[in-house]
This record gives sequence, C-alpha cells and structure tokens, in this order.
Amino acid sequence: MLTYSRRWFLGASGALVLSGCMMMQPEPPEIASLDYAARQDGPHRIPAIDIDEIPEWLRRQVVPYETEEPPGTIVIHADQALLHLVLEDGYALRYGISVGQEGLGWTGEAEIYRTARWPTWTPTPAMIERNPDAYEEFADGKEGGPRNPLGARALYLRTLATGQDEGIRIHGTPEWRSIGRRASQGCFRMLQHDVIDLYGRVGTGTRVVVI
Repeated sequence: MLTYSRRWFLGASGALVLSGCMMMQPEPPEIASLDYAARQDGPHRIPAIDIDEIPEWLRRQVVPYETEEPPGTIVIHADQALLHLVLEDGYALRYGISVGQEGLGWTGEAEIYRTARWPTWTPTPAMIERNPDAYEEFADGKEGGPRNPLGARALYLRTLATGQDEGIRIHGTPEWRSIGRRASQGCFRMLQHDVIDLYGRVGTGTRVVVI
C-alpha cells in the first residue's frame, strides 16, 4: 500500500491549484501597437499626436474586463470616458474617449447602422438652437476633412429603444486634447488614429451599450 507524507500532499495540492488557476486565466490577446505619427489617409493627412501627452489610462490598451456582453460588443462607460470593445476570454480593447457635456449625455443601448470615412458633419437642430452663432452656418453640412468635427471616421448609432437615429455618433476628432473630458454635444469622440482602428474592427449591426 502506498503512503504519502503530508508535505507531499500539500505540495501536490498546491501544484494542482496553481495549474487550475493558470487554465482559468488565459493570456491576453496580442494586439499590434498603434503608431500615432502623421499619416496619409485617402485624400487627407492626419497630424501626429504626441501620445506622451495623453494620460496612460486613456491610451488604447488590452485590459481584463468582466461583462456578460458577448465579444464584439462595444461598451461605453460614460462616467469614466472609456470605450471597451469586448474580446474573448475576459478581455477588452479599451480606448479613451470624450463624452457629452453636462446635461448632454446619453445612456442606453444602440446599434451601428451606418459607417463613414471622412464624413460630412451636419449639426443637429438642437445644437443650432443652443448656439446659433457657432453652428448655423453649417446647417447644410460641413465637408469632411482634417478640421471636420466628425474626424476621419464616424459610426452612426440607432437607439434600440426608438429604432431611430437620435444624432449619437462615435467619431474621430481633431481636438485630441478633449479626450477624457466632457466636451462634446452628446457624441463620443476618439483620437483620429483610434477611431480608424476601431472602424476596422466593427461594422453595421454592432451592438453598443452606454452605461
């Protein structure tokens, strides 16, 4: 009959526990780093961003993330100015964003129903009413380009509660210093390089949850 010492039993048990923990915690996915240097994008040139001036917590990165939402879902934590693209195995690709000014925020569920490169920007009637001096001249739209408020890419949202486009967008911004702040008219701004990256990972039908 085989006998085992207490020391052997504890050692073996520890190894089994350690092995189990390692199996339950997969390695994070490898995501290629982004270059925030100036770049040509179609007919337009995107200026460089000094990423050292962006706080580290607002930089694009893979993070552990617990959620019941399936991979491929976008989850925005408006109070934290963070957007998460849910990945497999308990991780997310996180981006810093700018959110709506006080009183202009929105929470709920939506889906991306349209995407655009270098989109035309048209202020909403509510924006024109609030600040006609700033927006009325663009009532018929402002052509896409490096100084356009929608930036290099836009993801257009249709809220699930109404099935309507209520003017909510995830989009790039030339005002990169606004990232991490309440600065928009209700949309979600991203660094130009980041919104191009996100644009390449999602498409129409993507579910967006804003909490």
